Amino acid sequence: MKNIIKRFWPYIKEYKLYYMLVIFGGLLIVISTAATAQIMKPMMDEMFIQKKESMLYIIPLGLIAIYVTKAIGKYIQTVFMEYIGQSIVTRFREILLHKMITLDMAFLYVNRSGELISRITNDIGRIQYFVSNMLPDMFRDIITVITLIGYIIYLNPLLSFYTLVVVPLIIYPLMLIAKKLKKYSHRSQRKNADLVSRLTEVFNNSEIIKANNTEEFEIKRFSVENWKFFKINMKAIYVGALVSPMMEIIAVSGLAAVVYVGGKQVFDGEMTVGEFTAFLTAVGLVFEPIRKIGGIYSKIQDALAASERVFEIIDTPNRVIDGTKELKEDIKEIEYKDVVLKYENTNLLDGINLHISSGQNIALVGDSGGGKSTFMNMLLRFYDPDNGAVLINGTNIKEYTQASLKHHIALVTQRIYIFQDSLAANVAYGEEEIDEEKVVEALKLADAYDFVQELDEGIHTMMSEAGANLSGGQRQRIAIARAIYKHASLLLFDEATSALDNESEKRIQKALDEYTKDKITITIAHRLSTIEHADKILVLQKGKIVASGTHSELLENSDVYKRLAGQFK
Repeated sequence: MKNIIKRFWPYIKEYKLYYMLVIFGGLLIVISTAATAQIMKPMMDEMFIQKKESMLYIIPLGLIAIYVTKAIGKYIQTVFMEYIGQSIVTRFREILLHKMITLDMAFLYVNRSGELISRITNDIGRIQYFVSNMLPDMFRDIITVITLIGYIIYLNPLLSFYTLVVVPLIIYPLMLIAKKLKKYSHRSQRKNADLVSRLTEVFNNSEIIKANNTEEFEIKRFSVENWKFFKINMKAIYVGALVSPMMEIIAVSGLAAVVYVGGKQVFDGEMTVGEFTAFLTAVGLVFEPIRKIGGIYSKIQDALAASERVFEIIDTPNRVIDGTKELKEDIKEIEYKDVVLKYENTNLLDGINLHISSGQNIALVGDSGGGKSTFMNMLLRFYDPDNGAVLINGTNIKEYTQASLKHHIALVTQRIYIFQDSLAANVAYGEEEIDEEKVVEALKLADAYDFVQELDEGIHTMMSEAGANLSGGQRQRIAIARAIYKHASLLLFDEATSALDNESEKRIQKALDEYTKDKITITIAHRLSTIEHADKILVLQKGKIVASGTHSELLENSDVYKRLAGQFK
């Protein structure tokens, strides 16, 4: 717990003023709680035994004043502690998302999306309960316990011994239970991530589930994970539920000793009834916050486990380190020098050497898994080479800032990404100020403007999730328009026209030929029509360039290309 609070401390200390208000509210509560015990003495001795008439007015008014003060303290503490908690947690969601999406692609590929979503939602939610509720309650209750213990020692040192002797008996089993709860909490949070992953998979693949009539199959798979989650949570409940009754049994044992010893002192005239009542009230009041601290401490293990999971992500090092140079001019040349990229024991790229100049149209062909997409991803710094270097304009790509590098690159893949925003915002993705003239121009070049005009609100039409209100070909045109709008000097097309018919592809290709004549274009395609006019075609097999040349040259000189050309649609 100490380490977690230390990690939160840089964020917590920014709220000094609010914490001072929280402390002020806590002090009002503590003073009121101690006053509740103190007022018992005059109430018993002076009001009931001595029968002072003035006490009939003073005691009730005193009780009202005590509880009004306590209510004000609770309100101040609750409001400002909630503000601190909500603010810190809101910031942590942004910090965690920023960390996740700025980590290298290897991290994002390895970790399931459901797992990452669970960390931002479920784990952060558990931290919120810790920061907003448990931490202030624990702080208040600890101060209350210290104050009341001081008060009961002041009232009767001997009698207080019988009360305080039970405290160590409470703490030790509490620590054992807390350790077990933390273990169950880690398991619960991992299983919750499994549930979120399963649900994410179900909703992302709803079409294939419906097409195969596998709804019941998916429900059964979800049910298995769901009930495992239930069993883990119940184990935590079985253990956590022991805390309160165990503490109450120990506490009542101490209280019984107090009643016996205190009652004997009253009989012997060593203590007045009022003093004993005040002492007994203080003892009752001190055990209540101790019981609550025990309950909070057991629940804190859940928040600590969530915090560890959150900081595990925050502490994850990025394999791709940002450079410091700004790439200000257009990309004029690209060079691969002995580039090797490894994954486990396999070379995804193996000794790639290549020089590309501005205006060239390069096509990549090869069997699946040959390294075509990886070749492109190196330019986006999704990965860095294990050996060799990728140079842009004569400078190692690692030296450039990623923001300035990607400003000059536009990517279109066969997997189309449409966001829940207007069609214009999708074309001008990433820009707050949308140039509508540029949007229309990009749509025309992408052969998309005709169908966009037919939409109810034209370029301002809102897109459904994943662009469900567009056809596959329409989504692909929007993706191409997005790349054109960016006006980048390097265009990467990975099966960018796979959802288009031949006629549409020809129209777009004709428009792009003029648009890309001063740019570098790298294309992956399985259609002959897409690549046959490329300036150079690279044939990749198992991460190596096994042949290169124009379409006609490769048909004459490369058996691998001839085989692939026969497979082109």
